[in-house]
Amino acid sequence: MPMNQKFSLLDPVALKVNVPEYGLVEGQVGTIVEQLESSVFEVEFSDDEGVAYALAAFPAHSLLALHYSLVAA
Repeated sequence: MPMNQKFSLLDPVALKVNVPEYGLVEGQVGTIVEQLESSVFEVEFSDDEGVAYALAAFPAHSLLALHYSLVAA
């Protein structure tokens, strides 16, 4: 993630790392639900029905921002 880009509450993100203790793998998609520190975010992972199956904190460098619309490079 570029240094000038920031994550915001409710942003969709994907993991850039495996987290076996939570049963999460690289590429798993979640939603930022809280900013814990300047570069640490709590991310919730939910199934297609909206049922949460994991909630964990991650440093920004382990997250990839996802975009649903055109974003300037």
